[in-house]
Amino acid sequence: MPGLVLHVTGARPNFPKAAPVLRALTARGVEQRLVHTGQHYDQKMSDVFFDQLNLPRPDVDLGVGSGTHARQTAAIMTGLEDLMLAERPALVVVYGDVNSTVAAALVAAKLGIPTAHVEAGLRSFDLTMPEEINRLVTDRLADLLLCTSADAVAHLGNEGVDPARIHLVGNPMIDTLLANLHRFDAEAARAAHDLPARYIVATLHRPGNVDDPADAAALVKSVHAVADQAHIVLPLHPRGRARLQEAGLFDHPALQIVDPLGYLEFMGLVRGAAAVVTDSGGVQEETTILGVPCLTLRPNTERPVTITHGTNQLVTRENLPDAAAAVLAAGRAETWNVPPLWDGKAGERIAEIISRVLPRS
Repeated sequence: MPGLVLHVTGARPNFPKAAPVLRALTARGVEQRLVHTGQHYDQKMSDVFFDQLNLPRPDVDLGVGSGTHARQTAAIMTGLEDLMLAERPALVVVYGDVNSTVAAALVAAKLGIPTAHVEAGLRSFDLTMPEEINRLVTDRLADLLLCTSADAVAHLGNEGVDPARIHLVGNPMIDTLLANLHRFDAEAARAAHDLPARYIVATLHRPGNVDDPADAAALVKSVHAVADQAHIVLPLHPRGRARLQEAGLFDHPALQIVDPLGYLEFMGLVRGAAAVVTDSGGVQEETTILGVPCLTLRPNTERPVTITHGTNQLVTRENLPDAAAAVLAAGRAETWNVPPLWDGKAGERIAEIISRVLPRS
């Protein structure tokens, strides 16, 4: 029988990536444990994903909660060290670029336990982003580097990574999207929020947009200028909420602020939107598959394939209103590019690779 695989998740973006990998490994008879570090810990940010994606309930919930990067990462490492010493997994699988990801990679490396990184090789080349530091460290330590796109493979090659460790597998988040596509009810989402026929979805939480009062004020001015053109519904992440409220975000009549939504509810909104304004990574990928124009409010993206093979474009706070006007005038395209291997089978490819490397008892 294959050795134990320990999956470490902790934040909202991890769950739709982990779901297809867990299912595919279960089908192969692999013994698994699912850990939730509790980095995102409330019902709307994490629990709802387990219900909606039919994920098994975590075998372990570390319950670390929020905190500074150092304190949160340290708490996750302490909890994971005890767990890994007790379980002695044959492989630890980590997802994405959150603090739970790098914490698990560090603990596993120091205990001599191999690690697989799902979504390896993504690079923004912006070290002011905490996620970029997490990506670099995790990829340096990981034994299996499981890449969503060809540019990620190239980045790892340029960094001198042994090609035998690198595997182009596609995007497991897209597996989850395609498997649930029939459940994304745009009409129900519109009715639930009493939205007009044409609306924009926004998600905004990056430090570069919300932490500094001047940046937050400039962001609010720009978003209000978009709301002058079309109704906006914004599920607001707890991070930065107070700062954006202080900057006057809530003061526009066509800007509708709602609490974070479950996966199905949010994707239903996105599916029916005229456009999306975001600073999130995963939303760039989801809109690429759904054919929804995406305006990414960042100076860079670690997912350039969503620009070359999707519906995404980078914008600044200064040109966001004009970019939104152009997208609204053009309307949604009937056909669009989709990146290679974003076909709903990434979880199976990952499971096949993991199964090959697991020791047998």
